[in-house]
Amino acid sequence: MNLKVVLVLLALSLITIFALAYVLLTSQGGSSQPPRCPSVSHSAQPWTHAGQSQLFADLSQEELTAVMSFLTQQLGPGLVDAAQARPSDNCIFSVELQLPPKAAALAHLDRGHPPPPREALAIVFFGGQAQPNVSELVVGPLPHPSYIRDVTLERHGGPLPYHRRPMMGTEFAQMWKHLKEVELPKAPVFLASVFNYNGSTLAPLQATPSGLRSGDRTTWIALHHNVSGVGIFLHPVGLELLLDHGALDPARWAVQQVFYLGRYYTDLAQLEWEFQAGRLHVLRVPLPLPHGASSLRPRSSPGPLPPLQFSPQGSQYSVRGNLVVSSLWAFTFGHGVFTGMRIFDVRFKGERVAYEVSVQECLSIYGADSPKTMMTRYLDSSYGLGRHSRGLVRGVDCPYQSTMVDIHILVGKGTVQLLPGAVCVFEEAQGLPLRRHHNHLQSHFYGGLAGSALVVRSVSSVGNYDYIWDFVLHPNGALEGRVHATGFVNTAFLSGGEESLLFGNRVGERVLGTVHTHAFHFKLDLDVAGQCRDIRRDEETAHWRGTPFPPLILAGLKNWVVAEDVVFKPVAAPWSPEHQLQRPQLTRQVLGREDLTAFSLGTPLPRYLYLAGNQTNAWGHQRGYRIQVHSPLGIHMPLESNMERALSWGRYQLVVTRRKEKESQSSSIYYQNDIWTPTIAFADFINNETLLGEDLVAWVTASFLHIPHAEDIPNTVTLGNRVGFLLRPYNFFDEDPSIFSPGSVYFEKGQDAGLCSVNPVACIPHLAACIPDLPPFSYQDF
Repeated sequence: MNLKVVLVLLALSLITIFALAYVLLTSQGGSSQPPRCPSVSHSAQPWTHAGQSQLFADLSQEELTAVMSFLTQQLGPGLVDAAQARPSDNCIFSVELQLPPKAAALAHLDRGHPPPPREALAIVFFGGQAQPNVSELVVGPLPHPSYIRDVTLERHGGPLPYHRRPMMGTEFAQMWKHLKEVELPKAPVFLASVFNYNGSTLAPLQATPSGLRSGDRTTWIALHHNVSGVGIFLHPVGLELLLDHGALDPARWAVQQVFYLGRYYTDLAQLEWEFQAGRLHVLRVPLPLPHGASSLRPRSSPGPLPPLQFSPQGSQYSVRGNLVVSSLWAFTFGHGVFTGMRIFDVRFKGERVAYEVSVQECLSIYGADSPKTMMTRYLDSSYGLGRHSRGLVRGVDCPYQSTMVDIHILVGKGTVQLLPGAVCVFEEAQGLPLRRHHNHLQSHFYGGLAGSALVVRSVSSVGNYDYIWDFVLHPNGALEGRVHATGFVNTAFLSGGEESLLFGNRVGERVLGTVHTHAFHFKLDLDVAGQCRDIRRDEETAHWRGTPFPPLILAGLKNWVVAEDVVFKPVAAPWSPEHQLQRPQLTRQVLGREDLTAFSLGTPLPRYLYLAGNQTNAWGHQRGYRIQVHSPLGIHMPLESNMERALSWGRYQLVVTRRKEKESQSSSIYYQNDIWTPTIAFADFINNETLLGEDLVAWVTASFLHIPHAEDIPNTVTLGNRVGFLLRPYNFFDEDPSIFSPGSVYFEKGQDAGLCSVNPVACIPHLAACIPDLPPFSYQDF
């Protein structure tokens, strides 16, 4: 090669190397590499303020362990780990926080008194006694327990019979073991020929309550095809068995009846005999395909990711233990084993607006022509809304940058169980202005505020359904509770003709999506403008004309229930008396008795109903919080049903009662297995007591009807399946407090809205030019 050519190539190579080096050096030190956004806390931080109250914080792993150790010492060596317990054993079923009395809690929070002792509530099954029973024991003080107090009689008015106990996982396992080892072998040819049963391809789904009268423990169990990765709920095979498992010895359990294709048989042996004799009409059901209609596996290749919400300036809230604090809101959240999500001591700008907002019960009632489905009335607190709060998935269940909180529970086994990431806290960008106005009359300006909210969320995966529970706190002082339903629908085998479609829609080959109702009950212990002053009771149903109540000396928190609405009244036009106008006019009424605030399902609510305090705002109006129920018109079980009394909270869309410690819960975990004899019925809370100037609790029922249809396969979607309530300030403030939000936007004609100094939204391209602080994805709940 010519020497000149070699030199030229060498020179070009050196130039290229220098150019690449320059590009690399300038890119590392220059502005082309965006900075990282401020860090976001992706998990809850430990509680670091030793002097700060933890009245409502869930029991820690150490506290749960201490309670178990103390109970094991005190109750003797006869205790068995609940994870291995038989019905005839003694075992500790559950341990969770015993909530303190409200008076003691407020004395500590508001007046600096010492905190009430921290205590645990333990539920113990005594199956090994001559008279088996369930006992509720308060253990304290924590973290070093030294006493036990039996509160069973105090809480339930008498001993708790053993048949009322919730079913443990061990009992479910023993029931299926009995069916597989004792009952199913009676029909081997029938099961293999009709259902392709090989010993593992069938799974049970049971009805509750178990029986038709108090004391029963007989459960209808439907068999469904079981293939890994497929929703078993969509694959009934048409065979159902009634198992009597009331005896404490599982060896004495027995199937009482068998149901197949509309007929009842004494046992599976009779079914086998008729099948082999050619006398049995059958419908063969093939095994479902792993990638069939009931699978949640993606049906398409991965594509573009959905939009990502992130906080370019970091989180505007903090989570310390169970305490959530933002610039506007502060509250403590709890996670009851049975009732799930709850929040306490809810304050807006330092002022308490609610003492407790909590879930009470979650009810589903089903209908079909199969015995298992027509018997089903699921009271999900019995199964455990908190117990079944599984780990949440970043980017799907919660925004990717959410703060994930682990929960420790002790239920159904003798050791503490970790529920990783069972609660998430996040800021929700709602994609909608909270308020805005574009003015073009007289002057030109724009003012608005992007809607955002602070959200705490958990999801209860109870059997086939997933319930997404949210408490949402808005910058205008509103507090929202909402629940979305998703998951698999329950189905029954479609064996009949048109008459079967009275109970739902066909959603698959021989599969009926069964009609059912959902009802959710919430407790709203509001403390509206809680600082007391002298007031006087007026007539119990007196009309209130917007003036302060006349004085009378009363102590403690004072609230009233006020209903407002509008009527049209005729009025002659003053400037033209011969013409008449129909003018809307407000009506106001103080509802002074509990019976006046019990609004049954189907009864129109006053369009404005609020709890008023004894303080006034700057304009002379009583400060209040309005209650809005977001729920379609519900339907409740007929009152003549012998099950209805245990569900009597479902009669009412809204009730306001005087607060009492003994009326702290509207339902009970014991009602699922003895729905016929409730020890405390919610309807008894409503006994026409005065509500004038009292500490009040509102109880809200939100419900909807679900008629499953083709689009519910494979899963029901959250869209359209949301109900809840909204608490809105009503003259509580002197103006909308969101006007003070730092994200407010305002600019006028002639101003350059593209300048950060004029319009904070104009800063977004600069502020968001950073790499989001995103944690690596992980999931640990399998």
